[in-house]
Amino acid sequence: MSVFETNLQSGLQSDLQKNLALRRSQGLYRQRQIVQGPQSVQVKIDGKSLLSFCSNDYLGLASDDRLIKAWQQGAEKFGIGAGASHLVTGHYQAHHELELALAEFMGTERALLFSTGYMANMAIVSSLLGRHDGIFEDKLNHASLIDGARQTRARLHRYPHKDTKKLGIDLTNNHDRKKLIMTDGVFSMDGDQADVKTLTQLATKASAYLLIDDAHGIGVLGEQGRGSLAAAGLKINNNTLVMATLGKAFGVFGAFVAGTETMIETLIQFGRSYIYTTALPPAIATTLLVSLKIVQAEQWRRDKLKDHIARFRKGAEQLGLGLALGPSTTPIQPLMFGSAARAVVASKKLRESGLLVTAIRPPTVPAGSARLRITFSAAHEPQHIDRLLAALEPVCKKEQTG
Repeated sequence: MSVFETNLQSGLQSDLQKNLALRRSQGLYRQRQIVQGPQSVQVKIDGKSLLSFCSNDYLGLASDDRLIKAWQQGAEKFGIGAGASHLVTGHYQAHHELELALAEFMGTERALLFSTGYMANMAIVSSLLGRHDGIFEDKLNHASLIDGARQTRARLHRYPHKDTKKLGIDLTNNHDRKKLIMTDGVFSMDGDQADVKTLTQLATKASAYLLIDDAHGIGVLGEQGRGSLAAAGLKINNNTLVMATLGKAFGVFGAFVAGTETMIETLIQFGRSYIYTTALPPAIATTLLVSLKIVQAEQWRRDKLKDHIARFRKGAEQLGLGLALGPSTTPIQPLMFGSAARAVVASKKLRESGLLVTAIRPPTVPAGSARLRITFSAAHEPQHIDRLLAALEPVCKKEQTG
């Protein structure tokens, strides 16, 4: 290697190191935690048992014995890997049956499986829109919706969080050829819900597509856990697509999109993140078929979640922490600190007390809105909520006041 090449590589590494050092100095450096054992409300990290309040396993299904057995049986029948993309030889009977079941569950003509919600959102945006089209999305949307919009040549219009009045004005005043409104159903960092009824009306009036990312609503909200639209008493109409993930309330892995025959077939033909990737293992599909039945049948899990949320919010109010809580009635309960440093310190102190609660900092959330993102599961018990409240009182009063 020449001196020039050595110096060039050294310079490239130096630039990366400076960026990492800057992130550390800002208190924004992220580190992975190695979990030793199954997903549960009680997890072991670095040999220490911690009571966890930062998982998206909302219904407590991630380690359910019935799902473990279904996975084993699926692997015995279909093997481990799919071996190819869906459009080559990777689309198995198990995938087909799951898509049919999900379409029936959502009340749509078709459903299409994806490996991740991120990939699903990227496929939707790129398949539906192009140059001279317009995307209208909430400023607090998930990163996958933001990135999906950026990858297209469509014009991007971002409206203030949940400001449907501003959205309506933007839609009326805009002359893009085709229009797509995109929103989270339940916002992943705030836990509040989109006004899907008004959004549906606006989309119909403007002859626009509507995409609802219901990753945090599916399984939790609505009759049998059908999600945000069902909770609002709505059905999925012909201009609407719902994307939902299967690794949160469903406890497994993957994602799906529900919509009309024409919309789903469009994704199959033009969705690059669907076409050019290996299909998820068929054993996962067999597991998800069992999970879907559990999600539909076991209403007690959603009822228990509601009880936990009410218990926590009432207790937080009694402790004087109510003003710091976001206006959420979902399992996502953000406790605001503003400062990233204060949120990190609070998270560390809770961990010293045996509680795992993650500090969420920019750029995941806007500057000045660092928080503890507290999440609940049907696997939690009332005494767990009480323990969390008891630990939060001294930590929050100290860190929030500085």
